[in-house]
Amino acid sequence: MDTNKIISDIKGKKLLPVYLLHGEESYGIDLVSDCIETTVLDDAQKGFDQTVLYGKDTDFTTIVGAAKRYPMMSDYQVIIVKEAQNLKWKEDELLLAYLENPMKSTVLVIAYKYGKFDKRRKIYKVAEKAGAVLESPKLYDDKVAPWITNYVKDRGWGIHPQAAAMMAEYLGTDLSKVVNELDKLMLNVPKEQEISVQDIERNIGISKDFNVFELTTALAKKDAVKAFRIVDYFGANPRSNPMPVVLGAIGGYFTKVLKYHYLTDRSPQAVARELGVHPFFTREYDIAARSFNRRKTFDIMAHLREYDLKSKGLNAVNLEQGDLLKELIYKILY
Repeated sequence: MDTNKIISDIKGKKLLPVYLLHGEESYGIDLVSDCIETTVLDDAQKGFDQTVLYGKDTDFTTIVGAAKRYPMMSDYQVIIVKEAQNLKWKEDELLLAYLENPMKSTVLVIAYKYGKFDKRRKIYKVAEKAGAVLESPKLYDDKVAPWITNYVKDRGWGIHPQAAAMMAEYLGTDLSKVVNELDKLMLNVPKEQEISVQDIERNIGISKDFNVFELTTALAKKDAVKAFRIVDYFGANPRSNPMPVVLGAIGGYFTKVLKYHYLTDRSPQAVARELGVHPFFTREYDIAARSFNRRKTFDIMAHLREYDLKSKGLNAVNLEQGDLLKELIYKILY
């Protein structure tokens, strides 16, 4: 069952006795758990019929004991077990027995974060039969920008592809963090106006002129002056542009350039599909492939591995981030 369907059912009061929420991405888990916590009962009922427990501070005896109670002021009582991954799951017999015949008046939420629940365990299959199981998988790096685009679109906004890509690169795959920044943007940008790179700069603090996208574009065009100006800025602002983020972005970019070299169909649609990028960016990969042939691209990947090690202190004693980046950019360009 997917997140939207579960939330739609919850808001429509189509409640199930158990919700097992698990996975590496906590955003989807929190979304469903928070929906149940805030919408099933009103504020007056919550004091009597809603219990929130934490995995490290509770056990299965307490959970099952709470789940077996009858509601006092509502048709349902809600039991939410947060951080359930901290429970002693080898001692789950009581919960297993309860889930085989759960109380129809209890809504039990088990929020198991930062990893997948073991699907081989009997309790997983029983929970699936008794209620709903949601797996919230970690989003891969190349899927974050499309996710951002869809998130704002679903809420009636639009976002420029470069702005979505910039946010994805700097905020990473932590969707809770991404959503927090997107909600902030949507408060400050009118619905009829597309969210732009300038909006990102004003509201989130990512520079529109000195960022990894401008750097990779400068490299693709072999614009040495601009590339060195950007890495000078990175060196002066290491906290805003940490070395792992910069190296990761350059590495991801040239991995796509290398893949581009092996494509037989280089139409914009095929390139966008194969590289996992928005069609807006496909022309830039053509430019980069012309600037760096296949052999040079392999050399660049080797340089990136070398400077990743140097950034961690190997064979680079007393070298600042800015100096390492300048060396790397020189080797890429020349």
